[in-house]
Amino acid sequence: MRIKFKDNIDFMGSRKLAFALSGIMIIASIIFITLRGLNLGLDFTGGTVIEIGYPEPVNLEEIRGSLAKAGHEDAVAQYFGTSKEVLIRIAPKEGKDKAHVSNEIIDLLKADSGGKAEMKRVEFVGPQIGEELREEGGMAMLYALIGILIYVSFRFEYRFSFGAVIALVHDVIITVGFFALTQMEFDLTVLAAVLAVIGYSLNDTIVVFDRIRENFKLIRKGDSKHVINVSINQTVSRTIITSLTTLLVLLALFFFGGKIIHSFSVALIVGIVVGTYSSIYVASNALLTMGVSREDLLPPARDSELDKMP
Repeated sequence: MRIKFKDNIDFMGSRKLAFALSGIMIIASIIFITLRGLNLGLDFTGGTVIEIGYPEPVNLEEIRGSLAKAGHEDAVAQYFGTSKEVLIRIAPKEGKDKAHVSNEIIDLLKADSGGKAEMKRVEFVGPQIGEELREEGGMAMLYALIGILIYVSFRFEYRFSFGAVIALVHDVIITVGFFALTQMEFDLTVLAAVLAVIGYSLNDTIVVFDRIRENFKLIRKGDSKHVINVSINQTVSRTIITSLTTLLVLLALFFFGGKIIHSFSVALIVGIVVGTYSSIYVASNALLTMGVSREDLLPPARDSELDKMP
């Protein structure tokens, strides 16, 4: 009995369109990152963090309104654990002493609450620490990509590793470019989300690559394009279902998780959507462009023995 391998959807037939789309998104992302830059959070720029405690739950909008009237429009106020604890983050301002600014805000909130607000802690993050975090975060991402390149080279073939890394770089640049476009705050939680996107996208790509490698050994008739199309068709339902279930969780975090993880959930949502696209079109497209064939995965001797079989 001969097994039929179908490629119901010609994914690779649209590879040129996908290549153009990816190119446009990457170029646009690089332009936004270069010209607009990232709206770096206090983790990277330095600043002041103030924790205020209240005896009863408080309304964040009222606190933000009071801060804005006092000239602190850029201050970030969010719940910290419970609705009775508020965390306020303030970026550094030229010509203003950090201690003076923190005392001013504490006095303001105490006056608004009738003296009920209690200062829990005040922390100052220096710009030097922020710069170190920025450099170490970038190195962490670089080390992750190098490790993936080595891992996939050993597990598959060197062209597979380049295809995987190309897809991952594609996902990272577009995700970071989205933050440059929207000017949403980019802090350590977003950097953690970008690293998580790398892991998620790699897992998706490895599943597709595994099936491509298996089908190169099983399908004796058909060119590389056919084999890759068959492999993507066989894994696309798994890819979409996994992405949709993950997105449901992330959407719940986005709408109900509060402002403290808003940027984190957005980074993961964008990264997973782009990562799902790249595992289908970018990674596999790179393999086809680099000319991966059945001969690259089967030893010549065994290949000859199979060809002699009836």
